[in-house]
Amino acid sequence: MPQLFNADTGALIGEISDAQLEFLVSQMEEEHALDQDYYLNADLLETWHEQGADPALLEMLQKAMAGKEDLSVRWSR
Repeated sequence: MPQLFNADTGALIGEISDAQLEFLVSQMEEEHALDQDYYLNADLLETWHEQGADPALLEMLQKAMAGKEDLSVRWSR
């Protein structure tokens, strides 16, 4: 199962489904084919919420942001 990590601290955020990973990859701009790091912010999460993104994924990301305005995440299998 794919895992999400805080890209700055290396702390595990949690496990996500393949469908959740597919959503993240489809929504984010990749700098190169092997890019697995993404920058998120509160406005982006709100947009995803309005678009009907998976509530469990959004909750996980909001919790990881811990009241901050942004978060860098990376994923791995």
